[in-house]
Amino acid sequence: MSRKAAFIYEESMSRHQLRGDHPMRPVRLQYTFDLLQSYGAFDQNTSLLVPPRPATEEELGMLHTAEYVAAVRSFSQGLSEYEPGRFNFSAQGDNPMYRGMYDAAALSSGASLVAAEMVASKQVDVAFNISGGLHHASAGHASGFCVFNDPALAIKYLLEQGLRVAYLDIDAHHGDGVQEAFFDDGRVLTISIHESGQYLFPGTGFVPESGVGSGEGYSVNLPLYPYTGDEIYLSAFHEIVPPLVKAFAPDVLVTQLGIDTYHSDPLTHLQITTRGYVEAVKEISRWGIPWVALGGGGYDLSAVARSWALAYGVMLDVEWPDDLPASFLEQVGSGTLRDTITPDIPDDVRLEAQRYAEDSVERIKERVFPTHSL
Repeated sequence: MSRKAAFIYEESMSRHQLRGDHPMRPVRLQYTFDLLQSYGAFDQNTSLLVPPRPATEEELGMLHTAEYVAAVRSFSQGLSEYEPGRFNFSAQGDNPMYRGMYDAAALSSGASLVAAEMVASKQVDVAFNISGGLHHASAGHASGFCVFNDPALAIKYLLEQGLRVAYLDIDAHHGDGVQEAFFDDGRVLTISIHESGQYLFPGTGFVPESGVGSGEGYSVNLPLYPYTGDEIYLSAFHEIVPPLVKAFAPDVLVTQLGIDTYHSDPLTHLQITTRGYVEAVKEISRWGIPWVALGGGGYDLSAVARSWALAYGVMLDVEWPDDLPASFLEQVGSGTLRDTITPDIPDDVRLEAQRYAEDSVERIKERVFPTHSL
């Protein structure tokens, strides 16, 4: 029996602009949708195209403080009753204020809640919200392009349904906001595999950050060296992630599928191709766990659209053709759906990446595995 999937999207989700020169460009969502639509991804009865809804203030309050939610609404309307710096907003920084910011952030969060509702109620086996995955936002401030933390909100909703949740984050950046939200909660296993905070924002995500109190051993961080490629990445992934997820035995899986790990991403240094990315997504799919999938980082627009289209193909168990539609080529230039090249990584860098990954894996096994009887 084939898996039933939902794709949460409407065009309004891609219309806002953070700032003219800002690397986070919501048009990438429209490119992804257009590419999938050109492949006929929504023509089959196993694939539902579902509109989002805005998260309510009450839902945002599952994580965020009332003052922060009010401040975001105020900034969104161009008002000046709050001091932006108190909430980590600034005109030229990572988190600019813009008209309609509240509505855009609430819609993205609501889309993740729709995905969680559909999976929890067994309407679908997997639901994908590409506008979600904004994993840096904290309870009381913005961070790293993220206003509201939709992964944490989705997890909060799933916990309210009495479900045990595993959260897996494969974005190049550490999923610090989600880790923070559940650092003392053994009902949630958070795993983040990312470029080391030694070299990349937000400067966190090291192995010793493993939880506190009842959450000790339930926060897992797998930092990697810059310029880590597919082979080393996948080896570390397979050593750590499947055993922990299997031992934790979650009722539902929430994944942040950022593709700023891509080798030509302008903000990061990992060297992942579509091959490595898709293999990680296929491994997640093989577990057969009810699955809430979210987007995340990704600043090479072609790589984002191609990778997320491939990921949704995995969710549907469909192989899209390699030839890209003419309309997509007009948007992003030449290429094929799947990468045909492998990044050239110098031998000495590859060796250092191998050592770094092996060290991270070994320290996780020493620190975290015993909690899970591994």
